[in-house]
Amino acid sequence: MGKLAKYLTAGSLALVGVGIGVGIFATVGFNVAMEKTSSNEFCISCHEMAANPWQESLSKAHAQSRVGFTVTCADCHIPQAFIPKMKRKMAASREVWHHFLGTIDSPEKYDLHRQKMAESVWQVMRENDSAACRVCHEATKIGSTAAINAMHQQALGPGTTCITCHKGIAHDLP
Repeated sequence: MGKLAKYLTAGSLALVGVGIGVGIFATVGFNVAMEKTSSNEFCISCHEMAANPWQESLSKAHAQSRVGFTVTCADCHIPQAFIPKMKRKMAASREVWHHFLGTIDSPEKYDLHRQKMAESVWQVMRENDSAACRVCHEATKIGSTAAINAMHQQALGPGTTCITCHKGIAHDLP
């Protein structure tokens, strides 16, 4: 430590301290921003989300499960892993842009774009093997009857994922 102390001046120590402080502040701020922009309150702060997908989701099974668990927008639409989450957040910036453009700001405009928006979400779910579903639902234990279990065993095959059969489970179909 003696040699190191000789090379470090009070100014360089202060600079390192400021750097560490800024790093901590940026990390905490980033995490708070990620949490806030992943909340239902943030998602439905745009009137087109509150009036359309949010309202229709309230009548679906995922609004409140039989065991009392309520699914949030982020549970299905924002991946948990860091890199996929960041990619999704970047893609969401396009959605914010369209909010300001008024692309889907009325029920009629929303319905015009509903098919394209649904296809986009379904494609992501096919690509990631319905990862969001699998956070809560274990495919091998999902059925409550022998018939349902048999159907889900077929769904475990290649090219089949939750969204293949369960379109419309959380939102109205286009």
